[in-house]
Amino acid sequence: MPVTHRLTAPAPGWTATTDVVVVGSGVAGLTAALGARQAGLRVTVVTKAMLDDGSTRWAQGGIAAALGEGDTPEQHLADTLVAGAGLCDEDAVRVLVTEGPDAVRHLIATGAAFDQDADGAILLTREGGHHRRRIAHAGGDATGAEISRALVAAVRSDPGLELIEHALVLDLLTDESGHAAGLTLHVMGEGQRDGVGAIRARAVVLATGGMGQVFSATTNPAVSTGDGVALALRAGAEVTDLEFVQFHPTVLWLGPEAEGQQPLVSEAVRGEGAHLVDAAGVRFMVGQHELAELAPRDIVAKAITRRMQEQGAGHMYLDGRHFGATMWQERFPTILASCRAHGIDPVTGLIPVAPAAHYASGGVRTDLHGRTSVPGLYACGEVACTGVHGANRLASNSLLEGLVFAERIAADLAARHRAGELPERVVDVPAARAARPVPLPAPEARAEVQRLMSAGAGVLRSAASMAATAEGLAALARAAEADQAEQKPADPRVETWEAANLLLVATALVAAAAQRAETRGCHWREDFPERDDEHWRRHLITTLDAVSGVPTSTPEEH
Repeated sequence: MPVTHRLTAPAPGWTATTDVVVVGSGVAGLTAALGARQAGLRVTVVTKAMLDDGSTRWAQGGIAAALGEGDTPEQHLADTLVAGAGLCDEDAVRVLVTEGPDAVRHLIATGAAFDQDADGAILLTREGGHHRRRIAHAGGDATGAEISRALVAAVRSDPGLELIEHALVLDLLTDESGHAAGLTLHVMGEGQRDGVGAIRARAVVLATGGMGQVFSATTNPAVSTGDGVALALRAGAEVTDLEFVQFHPTVLWLGPEAEGQQPLVSEAVRGEGAHLVDAAGVRFMVGQHELAELAPRDIVAKAITRRMQEQGAGHMYLDGRHFGATMWQERFPTILASCRAHGIDPVTGLIPVAPAAHYASGGVRTDLHGRTSVPGLYACGEVACTGVHGANRLASNSLLEGLVFAERIAADLAARHRAGELPERVVDVPAARAARPVPLPAPEARAEVQRLMSAGAGVLRSAASMAATAEGLAALARAAEADQAEQKPADPRVETWEAANLLLVATALVAAAAQRAETRGCHWREDFPERDDEHWRRHLITTLDAVSGVPTSTPEEH
């Protein structure tokens, strides 16, 4: 179907052409770009900030793969299915765990240096939900930064790969048959290209990362405003599992008024033996799950939240004092520095922690080759929903998913290129002109979206809380429409485009979460506290109504 809605924006002032345009520069986007280049395709990478400013660089714990002695893909599959609480696509998980070890080896061949023992074997640790040590890490707790460094270096060394930094993607372009034909974007600052432009391409790969900025407190960087999911919805693509937002259990608590990106205290700290305790020193996870502090994240986040409610506390504590100074300095130097920068010394004291929005298990719906429901539009990484994560992502499966499915997208593009199945570059894109412009909310709507979402659609949800949130979000949309009708619309610029994307993604998330009348994985309903496999062991498919522009969620058929 053609694009029916688009962001209000000036007409493109410049145009470029390429074979494949990749949006995003994390592990997924750069892996897809490098793979497409190896197939002989011309590639342009568009990224919102600098090339290494996405979520990948913030990943502390590591990347999960069955690399250790005695470990097998089947064991990794079993742990992933348990964490996913009945909603994983087993075929997708099997792809992940069987192709994962080789994908990590490809990453090493690209230049990523993982921590090794004296004999040169990769050091492996454990994280929540894993029954074996299978988390490869780098720089102690700087795995994402090392992966990003290696991939960025590989991309920068390829003169045939064009990079456009400081660029916010706006909307998808499609040809008359509905096939992806490129995108519009806004390049910030002055340079060879600036302002709104268009890139015409034979295929588009979304690797824009997450949408953590819809909440007040998140581990996601400021650029994670759900741009890819919003673009996909406006383009008529299906998205799914949006209600399953993972809240990381142990984010450094910086006070009741703290907002925006907040420091993560990696699950690997608990994997190495740190304990969760309350103010009285009680290890409250013991007895709640066989893995205690290493239970899947949704279970730990709920337990922390429940304990906070019981005690009227704003946070719990992580106790790693028994590690000693040397272990903190060698194994967790990044976390140690972050804690000390905020006046906390984990060598001698307790670390205050609380859950915060961390990872979107859902996203743009894809098949096993990363293809979305819009021909020629692919998605990988956090923006995608491959079916791997189900209702709750297993720790450190995210970097692996980005790697494996980006490689699969590159392979699919290569096969289509060889077979002559990629369309010729289009000269005209009439669908873009026919789409209805979306009224832009004022920049301050961003903070209001975050407040509404944190209050009514965070870790704890109920019909009443989500109804209040949905009404607040609808009021923001009505205000934007009224301003446009009265000829005083918000100026089209980065802040208003991001606010529009956040508003759309938040509205879609609440629509799905309100419909799922059960508790499953990281979706916790206070009014429906039990899991309901009879009615809800299925996915919700969300699309944008072509007339109203409002997201609607429909349960898939059993």
